[in-house]
Amino acid sequence: VQLQASGGGLVQPGGSLRLSCATSQFTLDSYDIAWFRQAPGKERTGVSCISRSVPRTYYVDSVKGRFTISGDNAKNTVYLQMNSLKPEDTAVYYCAALAPQFHCTVVVATTHSDSWYDYWGQGTQVTVSS
Repeated sequence: VQLQASGGGLVQPGGSLRLSCATSQFTLDSYDIAWFRQAPGKERTGVSCISRSVPRTYYVDSVKGRFTISGDNAKNTVYLQMNSLKPEDTAVYYCAALAPQFHCTVVVATTHSDSWYDYWGQGTQVTVSS
């Protein structure tokens, strides 16, 4: 079972991209869904998460006010709208489904761990450069 992330590309600083996360294997709304990223030579870091419970959306400080996570249950897709992109946003972006014992708060508040996730898949490259 994998989640498919798509929508990455090359964009100039200040530009926008919308990433999509989809799967045909299960209903995304039954999990907390996270986006995390990995820049070249760096550790994976959490970016954002959408929870099954209220409050529903979470962001790391570096993307607050610029990124928006949302879900479309009819399309079984989670989106990450990224505006005002900066060169430091350059990374491979992954989406993942958190295991039931974990909540979105770990994604944005603690050192990243692959052990949080039940499902994830290939990421999508985002490059911010002039």
